[in-house]
Amino acid sequence: MRAGTVVVGTSGAREALQRGRVTLVVLAGDYARRTDEKVGRLARARRVPVLMGPPASELGRRIGRTAVQAVAVQDPRLAAGIRALKNVE
Repeated sequence: MRAGTVVVGTSGAREALQRGRVTLVVLAGDYARRTDEKVGRLARARRVPVLMGPPASELGRRIGRTAVQAVAVQDPRLAAGIRALKNVE
């Protein structure tokens, strides 16, 4: 991934959403209710698509981190690719 294509974590995702830079949000399949309150609700209010991903530990592993509750995708082409893969699964 190139720098600036994704923002990892609940706080960062929320800030990116507030700035209007997010094209897709991926929430961990086992996200905490608080994550949905902070990120999911804001994404839906701003009409940013929200996808349910794998559990937090797996989502983090896939991007080279520890457990991650939320990932905000800023790059439109990356977001389109993730959405296409999700539709195939």
